[in-house]
Amino acid sequence: MEKTIQKENKMGVMPVPKLLITMSLPMIISMLVQALYNVVDSVFVAQINEAALTAVSLAFPVQNLMIAISAGTGVGINALLSRNLGEKKFDEANAVARNGLFLGMLSYVVMALLGLFGSHLFFTVQTEDPVIIRYGTQYMLIITVASIGIFMQITFERLMQSTGKTIYNMITQGTGAVINIVLDPILIFGLFGLPRMEVAGAALATVIGQLVAVTMSLYFNCKKNTELNINMKGFRPNKIIIANIYKVGVPSIIMQSIGSIMVFGMNKILMIFSSTATAVFGVYFKLQSFIFMPIFGLNNGMIPIVAYNYGARDKKRIMKTIDLSVLIAIGIMIIGLGIFQFFPAQLLKLFDASEHMLEIGVPALRIISLSFIFAGYCIIVGSVFQALGNGVYSLIVSVARQLFVILPVAYIFAELFGLHMVWWSIPIAEIVSVVLSSLLFKRIKRQKITPLEIESKSGSSTAKSAAE
Repeated sequence: MEKTIQKENKMGVMPVPKLLITMSLPMIISMLVQALYNVVDSVFVAQINEAALTAVSLAFPVQNLMIAISAGTGVGINALLSRNLGEKKFDEANAVARNGLFLGMLSYVVMALLGLFGSHLFFTVQTEDPVIIRYGTQYMLIITVASIGIFMQITFERLMQSTGKTIYNMITQGTGAVINIVLDPILIFGLFGLPRMEVAGAALATVIGQLVAVTMSLYFNCKKNTELNINMKGFRPNKIIIANIYKVGVPSIIMQSIGSIMVFGMNKILMIFSSTATAVFGVYFKLQSFIFMPIFGLNNGMIPIVAYNYGARDKKRIMKTIDLSVLIAIGIMIIGLGIFQFFPAQLLKLFDASEHMLEIGVPALRIISLSFIFAGYCIIVGSVFQALGNGVYSLIVSVARQLFVILPVAYIFAELFGLHMVWWSIPIAEIVSVVLSSLLFKRIKRQKITPLEIESKSGSSTAKSAAE
């Protein structure tokens, strides 16, 4: 019993630097692996031709939307499931898990139908280039119709996360990523006697990796995750449980989906100039994931520490965690800024960049990466809002940055000044994000964090008076 209590209380007693690193490192490694296979996927596609790279870049909002739906729903599943497990309501926890699996399957069916009937239309509204349309339609059809892997994998991962078995998620994600990387050149270029599939091969490599990962996740949930029973025999959907899952999950889905809307709108603006500009934007998103993913992993370690110590009314540990997280995030971003500033051509050449692509891409990467200076701080502060139960603040900042600043400024700059100025919309949006995040953080600090110090002093005074 004593061992259990100590384990449960480590977030309140372990030194903050050690605690933050031990909780964040597994997720940072996992997310870096995800970033690696995203980049490798595009590196191989770029070797086909620039049209293929543009097609995959245009499909990115759809992939991001699928992740938003599955991950957002997973947040709701995780929150409700963890609460029931904490309250020792094991039957209710099992019901949440089963309804979560049902929602994962339902989401897959909806996305598969949208992909089956809407893939061609999705690309025809973005470009008139028949080659890009053909490549894009092939790619999108496969990643949507076979998307059961991504929806169910993320759902199973959230079940494991709810019971603290995140090591198995690292194994499944890592295995899926390695399989994708190995299959990419084989299926794209037709190695070892297989047919050359080009863009369709890249999509097929992705979904095969996802299907292997979800198969492993199912095995681990059945054999290792003994706290939950996910047997679906006799299952019937529970409206109340589903409503509670989406009550938490929908804001997260909306916040993550905003990114898809922004990228879609930005692609439309860039296509006014050339498909090469769109390819550059797609390459930027692949490359920046190496810089941003470690910070998202850091967030996953930071949020429970802040939330726990807020519950424990420990202001000192909350602020120490926030300050250290911001410091680490800014340090990572400075490294990223240096790489983008000094080696933009080398980064673009990873994707077989033409002279025209280098002409557009080198200044683009240097301009956009200026936003890194501010982004690390904004990401951490946004996660603090979530940890303290004010997720709507994160939503406000995200909507303001991506929909009310980036897209309108990009469009105005495109009309008035040309392509070179379009890239400045992203650093400008990040400056707005810093200001808004700081104002909201000041507000939440005044309302929720500062009173903890007053409570602590009050409690000390009361104890002293009682002692006297």
